[in-house]
Amino acid sequence: MKKKQKKYHRKILYLGNKLAKHGKTLTAIEFLAPKLQEENYEVIAVSDKKNKVLRMFVMLSAVMLRGRYVDFLLIDTYSTANFWYAYLSAKIARKKQLPYLCILHGGDLPKRLVHSKKQSQELFGNAKMNIAPSAYLMNVFQEAGYRKLTYIPNPIDLAQYTFEKRVFTLPKLLWVRSFSEIYNPQLAILILEELKKDYPQAELCMIGPDKDGSLEKCKQLAAHKNLRIKFTGKLSKKEWIKLSKEYNFFINTTNFDNTPISVIEAMALGLPVISTNVGGLPYLISDREDGILVEKEQVVPFVREIKALINDPMFANQLATKARQKVKQFDWKVVKEEWKAVLQ
Repeated sequence: MKKKQKKYHRKILYLGNKLAKHGKTLTAIEFLAPKLQEENYEVIAVSDKKNKVLRMFVMLSAVMLRGRYVDFLLIDTYSTANFWYAYLSAKIARKKQLPYLCILHGGDLPKRLVHSKKQSQELFGNAKMNIAPSAYLMNVFQEAGYRKLTYIPNPIDLAQYTFEKRVFTLPKLLWVRSFSEIYNPQLAILILEELKKDYPQAELCMIGPDKDGSLEKCKQLAAHKNLRIKFTGKLSKKEWIKLSKEYNFFINTTNFDNTPISVIEAMALGLPVISTNVGGLPYLISDREDGILVEKEQVVPFVREIKALINDPMFANQLATKARQKVKQFDWKVVKEEWKAVLQ
């Protein structure tokens, strides 16, 4: 008796940076592709090549060779050099009459719309749909004249994130991100230095892989200022969630951003978030409702707000509780229905 062949809803070719095995932060494609497979979609996901040029070659080859055998092309679309693999892949897809969807990433995409206006119009204007993971990027693209847009937030598996009620006797800060200049990790060290004037036992843990040499710069700065800081490097999701129980504040020091998953995760875990008020952050965090927003590149506002929350633990826990309620909308159980609607 022949084994019954599995029937898939749709066949999808998904292009993105699968770089976690090379020590990089887990990316959208590495979360979404297996989740779509669980929902009975056949997904071919590329590429895991570390070299950028080789990675782009594999992506373009996949569109040329496999494009005729799939129903959709999904493209993780970034604002930096990775923009060009999206642009070239979409160009090939159009020639093959393969419908494609751009998943918008990166807080600097608004600049890309301006600096590469013609290429952006080709890429986004001809997409079957552009998926914005934040209201921030939705607004930016709408203001730029794009209409084929839908909002689908970056998802998390909410069940993995146990809400922990924190104690606020002294600042124990957690920072989670790739070490990159645009995320301004050195600011976290300067915040700790200032807090130690009133709280000598204050702590800072910084989790994440290096991206552009910023990790070494942070270690040098910490040594120069004689500050003991826990640098863990990249940790698995399970490892850093476990470690987060030892801390009571999450600081996000970035200068540019969209809707960072690490902030959503911190909100789910019950860590009050103090973040710079840039990019998509004010669309994610309602200031003094479910988090605190402060000016970028400034030590004093961070320190002031952390001290205020230590002095008002009831308010700190209120922020954390409301944040947990807000991020329920990002649970995969909710978000997957939105993806199913788009992929019909």
